Amino acid sequence: MRRAIFPGSFDPLTLGHHDIILRGITLFDELVIAIGKNAQKKYMFTLEERMTFIKRAFANEPRIKVLTYEGLTVDFCKKVNANYILRGLRNPADFEFEKAIAHTNRKLSEIETVFLLTSSGKSYISSSIVRDVIRNGGDYTGLVPDSVRVSS
Repeated sequence: MRRAIFPGSFDPLTLGHHDIILRGITLFDELVIAIGKNAQKKYMFTLEERMTFIKRAFANEPRIKVLTYEGLTVDFCKKVNANYILRGLRNPADFEFEKAIAHTNRKLSEIETVFLLTSSGKSYISSSIVRDVIRNGGDYTGLVPDSVRVSS
């Protein structure tokens, strides 16, 4: 079975993430969306809210699982028997950053990283931009899947 993980904080899930996940599931038998827990990081949304956003967005896709993890991504891959890490690239800066991580992960394990370019029209969307729009009362609905709704 070809199982991959798509790691991230998903704070919140964006249309860019959604795009990569939908395209990624066509490449693998199962895709585990792996929400990383980092005690040092201040999140806008709770872990439970982030899990709910993702589970609702992909409720009709049984090959997508949502799990949480702490520690090294390659250790989590081994734990869930995943041989691939899926990552999305929006721009050249993402590539340089992700390339270094992919090389490190490959040095630590036999796990391959697969990169997908974010679809045209979604490459400007990031979770930090979405959080800023939400904090400032802007209309964020065109940046996230319908499953991501914030109470005012």
